[in-house]
Parts: sequence; structure tokens; C-alpha cells
Amino acid sequence: MPSLHPLTEDEIATRLAALPGWDRDGEAITRTFKHTYHECLHLAMYVGAKAREIGHHPDIHITWQRIRFSITTHDAGRRLTSMDFELARHIDSIAVGQGAEPA
Repeated sequence: MPSLHPLTEDEIATRLAALPGWDRDGEAITRTFKHTYHECLHLAMYVGAKAREIGHHPDIHITWQRIRFSITTHDAGRRLTSMDFELARHIDSIAVGQGAEPA
């Protein structure tokens, strides 16, 4: 079960290396996908449903043919935790299933 315990810098680096396409942005991890505008909206809804299920939510930014996810654990003082990396794996799986491409 993922925890709210903030990860060390080494733990973050190891987990990030296992998630191609994700980048660190301060105390968050981010990834952008490209798809049609309407498919980005659908993707956001699928990710939102999964986020509700696991109780951890990303920030989602949609622009023309791009969707960007930013994840941090607000309940851990906006620090990176194992929950963030679990959600990133779910987002990757959903994005591939929806035909989104890396941006």
C-alpha cells in the first residue's frame, strides 16, 4: 500500500528512472501526452475515475491537442510519495489504452 511518507532524493530518482516520459518539476512529477482535444477530455475523465478510486488526484491541464498531468502529495506537504508514482503508472496505462502519444 502506498504511503504518505515523503521519499528521499535517491528513492525519487530510482522511481522516476522506472517511469519513462515522466519528469520532475520541483516537488511534482509531470508528463504530457498528445491526442485530439476531445480525446484529451475523455482521457481526463478516465484518469479522474481512477484517481477517485485510489484516493489520489493529479492536477490536469488541457490545451489544444495536449494534456499534462502533474502529481504531488498535497497531504504530505506537497512532497513526492509512493502514491504519486503509483498514480503515474495508472495514468500511463490509461493513456496507452486511449491511444494517447507522448508529447
